[in-house]
Amino acid sequence: MTDSIFNDGKAPDALRTIGEVTKALGIRQHVLRYWEEQFPALQPIKRSGNRRYYRPEDVALIAGIDRLVNREGYTLRGARMALEGNEPTEIVVARVAEPAPAALPDFVEQHLLRIRARLTDALAAA
Repeated sequence: MTDSIFNDGKAPDALRTIGEVTKALGIRQHVLRYWEEQFPALQPIKRSGNRRYYRPEDVALIAGIDRLVNREGYTLRGARMALEGNEPTEIVVARVAEPAPAALPDFVEQHLLRIRARLTDALAAA
């Protein structure tokens, strides 16, 4: 997995910095730091100056989180549950993948437009 996303001449089992990981996966550093708080399994090695070094299994986990959250539409909680095996993946995917209604019925849309007009008038009068 990691040797296919990194093309830097390092060994496949080399430790990677947060900059290398975020660049390879297209994730922002602050997002990755936040994911470390939300996913207990994601614990990079921290050295002096609180510098993070990611092992290949960390990179694989990050890629999995990214896939679930940014491509499959999971919430962070749903992704955490799916990765922990607490909820069947099919249930989470079905819950997230439900399509939104195409359009509101005309009478609902007309009612909402009247409400908006009344609110606009009320704000203008205030």
